[in-house]
Amino acid sequence: MEAEGLEALSRHLAAKIGLIKRLLQLRGLGRREMLAEVGMEVAVLHGLLGRMEEEVNQRRQLAAALQEMRKRAEKEKWEAERLQLVKKAAKEAPLVNDAPLISDEEFESVPGYMRGRLTLAQTNAALRALHAAAASKYRLLRHPPKSLPASSRALCHRFREEETKETQGLTFVVEADLKEFTQLKVDRTFHRIVGVLRHCRRLREVRGARLVRYVLP
Repeated sequence: MEAEGLEALSRHLAAKIGLIKRLLQLRGLGRREMLAEVGMEVAVLHGLLGRMEEEVNQRRQLAAALQEMRKRAEKEKWEAERLQLVKKAAKEAPLVNDAPLISDEEFESVPGYMRGRLTLAQTNAALRALHAAAASKYRLLRHPPKSLPASSRALCHRFREEETKETQGLTFVVEADLKEFTQLKVDRTFHRIVGVLRHCRRLREVRGARLVRYVLP
């Protein structure tokens, strides 16, 4: 029943209540026929109240069903938009260039306090590991999520969570990627190597949300 029907039922109910009041006022006249008519009107009123209660319950159920449909539609829309973003990100995942190794001349130009006891071989090995981790990361990101096992999907989710406005379109890794994809130890020596690589413009750092992102050229 539409809103107009419910309003008409409400008006009819109000009219019946008014009629019963008038009949009850005549009760003192001792007219049996009036009392009988009151009983009939009360029975009709009871029926109307039952219809109104049923109508209200139906409207509540309809409202609940519409609310559930709206939530489901919003969820499906969100999932569709998210899937499009994931597909777009997979297509746009950058390809990782080969590691541009540091030459002897470049390494010798690094201040001694920065190099310490580091060797050129150590430094270039770390640079290769950084690029290898990045290659593994972005190769994974280029796959459709549904084609990946659960563990790889979880990794891709972490990769996307680590993205920022500043890293959009850039190639970067974090320490967790080095531990995941390489044997490189993330220790004091590594951080000293990072200083040398930064000096030689082989990487730069983007910090935020308690993460250091090593951005590669």
